[in-house]
Amino acid sequence: MHQPEVARLTALVLALVVVAPVVSAGRTALFAGAFLIEFLTRGRPAVLSALTEQPIRRPIALSGAGTDLYVHRGLGAGRPLVLVHGFAPEGKDDPRVQDVAGLLARAGFDVAVPTIPGLTAGRLGPEDVEPVIAALATRDGKAVLIGVSVGAGPALLAAADPRGRERVSVVLSLGGYASAAEVLRFWLTGAYAYENVRGRVDHDPMLVRMFVRANADRLDPASRAILEAADREAAARLLDAPPPDLQRYLDTLSPLRVASAIRARLILVHGRADYAVPYTESLRLAAARPDRTTLVLVGLVGHVEAAGGPGWRDVRDLFQLWRMVYALLSA
Repeated sequence: MHQPEVARLTALVLALVVVAPVVSAGRTALFAGAFLIEFLTRGRPAVLSALTEQPIRRPIALSGAGTDLYVHRGLGAGRPLVLVHGFAPEGKDDPRVQDVAGLLARAGFDVAVPTIPGLTAGRLGPEDVEPVIAALATRDGKAVLIGVSVGAGPALLAAADPRGRERVSVVLSLGGYASAAEVLRFWLTGAYAYENVRGRVDHDPMLVRMFVRANADRLDPASRAILEAADREAAARLLDAPPPDLQRYLDTLSPLRVASAIRARLILVHGRADYAVPYTESLRLAAARPDRTTLVLVGLVGHVEAAGGPGWRDVRDLFQLWRMVYALLSA
């Protein structure tokens, strides 16, 4: 090969080396924006879907939990991800869960979605961590782990568990909680507080009673009677000094207790106007595990869905969410 040809070939290779990362970053930026638009608008417009192939959905065998895998179809292999749903009576078959899993697969992930048994019935127990750890064990290499709403509890606990912590690279908590006692206080009394942030939300008493009935077997008769009465002050006094069994149960379900054991990067996204889990829970968790933790508080998101009203005009919130999605896709 003549010297001028070698020089031209060398120049071409150098150009590709320089351009390839730019093209890759541009594609990731485009997909992050397309994902965000489709997620926030509930598919109207379906921007990411128009750019990508529909993923393949198939069941995978996991002990004790039905699990689906959404396989990415596009350039390159899908990166491993486990999605932990929130309260969803149909578990992995909930249409909202399916939509999000499909979007994540279109964005470049192979998404495992286990059904969390307790969260199909409005309750949560230590055993609900097991399907998450089992799903992580099926992933090749380290996985991204996403916990939605109260599903962030099992996700974060699995990320701290010795059986799962080395299998996780990034944990994203969307509208999740840190302290089971404080989120229970919020559900029963409407009050939330962390440092100088305080507030109150009026909850439907019927919803409170439904929650208490769903968890009745975890409560001693005296505690159950207090909570079923829907007396805010009595419930607050009970949570200030809970019986030992209730205290142990709440401690077991609290990611706050094991936050320091999480080795993965942590991304906490929370709506300031969240009506189901107050954003003070993400403040609490970020303070407990500040290293390699990103906290994103926005008005664009209510609980785990887009909020209406003037929040859409908040460009800063939109940019923060885009940066979070971009970081997730680049992980």
